[in-house]
Amino acid sequence: MTLQAPTATLDQATADRLSAAFHRCFSDFEVTADLFAADAFFDLLPPMWRFQFEGSGEAFAAQLRSIAEGPVEIDVVRTIPTAAGFVTEHVETQHTPNGVLTARRMHLCEVRDGRIEAVTTYCNGGWDEELRARHAAEAPMVRR
Repeated sequence: MTLQAPTATLDQATADRLSAAFHRCFSDFEVTADLFAADAFFDLLPPMWRFQFEGSGEAFAAQLRSIAEGPVEIDVVRTIPTAAGFVTEHVETQHTPNGVLTARRMHLCEVRDGRIEAVTTYCNGGWDEELRARHAAEAPMVRR
């Protein structure tokens, strides 16, 4: 897939609409037919492993379903339009039988013709309750 040079920054309303639909994938484990380009490329880089997929997003949704151990809540931190699409960040809270896991993810989404054509995701997590408590004691944050 060859990415085309963008001509202008994506408008905030389009970035917000695509970002909201994209983030729902992480909690609903489904993709809508109009969200991703048919030849979209996914490059996912969670800690300690890496996955790549191509296609309309079904393999992406299947991967999200396969790693979920319980209900997932997503808190969108920000969505920033770029000349190629948007950058968005979320905090994921997963309620598992063994407790709550959290992760923070940053996504670079490139857009073509109103659909996401490429996703690069960086993730740090999943932090369990013990690790979150240790972090709070040893390295308290000054911001969320």
